Amino acid sequence: MKRKSLVALLLAFTLLLTACGNGGAKNNKPANNAEKNNKNSSQEEAPKSDLKVGFVTDEGGINDESFNQGVWEGLQKAANDFGLDASYQQSKDENDYRPNFDTLLDDEKDLIIGAGFKMGGTIIKEAQANPDVKFAIVDVDPTNEGKDEAPANLLGIMFKAQEPSFMVGYIAGQMTKTDKVGFVGGQEGTIIWGFEYGYKAGVEYAAKELGKKIEILSQYVGDFSDAQKGKVIANTMYQNGADIVFQAAGGAGLGVIESAKEQGEGKWVIGVDKDQYDLAPDNVLTSAMKNANVAIYEILKDLSEGKEFQGGTTRVFGLQDAEAVGISPSTDKHVPQEIIDKTNALVEKIVSEEIKVPYNAETYEEYGYGKQNIILRVLRHSFFTYFYIKQMY
Repeated sequence: MKRKSLVALLLAFTLLLTACGNGGAKNNKPANNAEKNNKNSSQEEAPKSDLKVGFVTDEGGINDESFNQGVWEGLQKAANDFGLDASYQQSKDENDYRPNFDTLLDDEKDLIIGAGFKMGGTIIKEAQANPDVKFAIVDVDPTNEGKDEAPANLLGIMFKAQEPSFMVGYIAGQMTKTDKVGFVGGQEGTIIWGFEYGYKAGVEYAAKELGKKIEILSQYVGDFSDAQKGKVIANTMYQNGADIVFQAAGGAGLGVIESAKEQGEGKWVIGVDKDQYDLAPDNVLTSAMKNANVAIYEILKDLSEGKEFQGGTTRVFGLQDAEAVGISPSTDKHVPQEIIDKTNALVEKIVSEEIKVPYNAETYEEYGYGKQNIILRVLRHSFFTYFYIKQMY
């Protein structure tokens, strides 16, 4: 009797559970799945990270349409993808570097990123004084090509700027109608020399293919912020017959772009660091891409995944790294596909070093460039330079 009662009780309980379960499944399962999917979607869109990252710009500022902006874009993408905390401090000049670092240190950042070779000395001192904080610096090699011992908490981020510069130089050499092109640099130093001599070598490579000589005008602004001076230099080059000018001058390069716009049809400018086509759609021929955003994103991705920080070393990005450097996507707006194809065909030769690309005056000479071209440095570092420009304007 007790056994029959127990069986009946179990049967009734099972039926009750089945009824409730079926009703729950019918009414709640979609809601539960949606909640689960929303939760997963939320986690995929904005994963949580305890990593706090700060960025100190150089004098070009966060909207320089160049490498400062590129760093910030990479940092923003990493913040969105990995859920890390990101902020920046802008520098108007070198005097702002130290206070800006102090602000980010007070905010207890885990990683502080700097940009620009002028910041190199400051960030090395900051890294030495704050060994528990990670630091990274774009466009500075704290190891000095392995000759110096960098702080163990400081990572250098460098680009083979000479490689995309060679490519845009080749395009300039193929495209010039006047057989005269120009280069405007910001401030002389290791980084900008890579742009200058890579560009010159590319122009010469094209000239040799075409069996002609191409004159290259070259001058430096002296800083990365004086857009007016950049414009004056470019005006002079265009008026002296150059029809294509490559600028690697940060904010000062915006003046070069403005000059090309004012000169009008047939006067071209080559952008730098980012695709600068949108700044002058009728006059930007191509851009030498140094994608700081790609480099920063990769480094932050590694940190977010718990990989070891490579402090005390310098990571160098070049054509061998996908999308790290190259020519801009907008190149096909004005450059014939045949020339684009010929330019892209150079990549493998550059990576394999079949084509040796110079990065300063010494390697330019060592690799055999400059012997057949007329290399003219106009209006440079003298009273006569300044006087000549004033007379022109």
